[in-house]
Amino acid sequence: QVQLVESGGGLVQSGGSLTLSCVASGNIRSIYVMSWHRQAPGQQREVIATMTNGGSTHYRDSVKGRFIISRDNAQNTAWLQMNELRPNDTAVYYCNAQVTTLQALWEDYWGQGTQVTVSS
Repeated sequence: QVQLVESGGGLVQSGGSLTLSCVASGNIRSIYVMSWHRQAPGQQREVIATMTNGGSTHYRDSVKGRFIISRDNAQNTAWLQMNELRPNDTAVYYCNAQVTTLQALWEDYWGQGTQVTVSS
């Protein structure tokens, strides 16, 4: 079994910064893609940043230049540094990992989510 645990959410003023962390643990052989997603109230969950184990990244247009995804493959950990936060960044942020275990290839796992609230 694999668990993802996010941390680092909270309340911040517009223009401020937060860094989210995601730690994967359990029966992990490797993780291909780690990604961050968010879901605002009444909205669908959307992917905002992805990073492969080779270091390739991709960002949603709305966060390009403000958010930075990084990861430590050896520690099965990913971070999302969020700068210049705006009120419309308010959402629950989720970490996702595509994990290879002894039983399965590239299976999707999700964290429990962490709330980010940006006040104006």
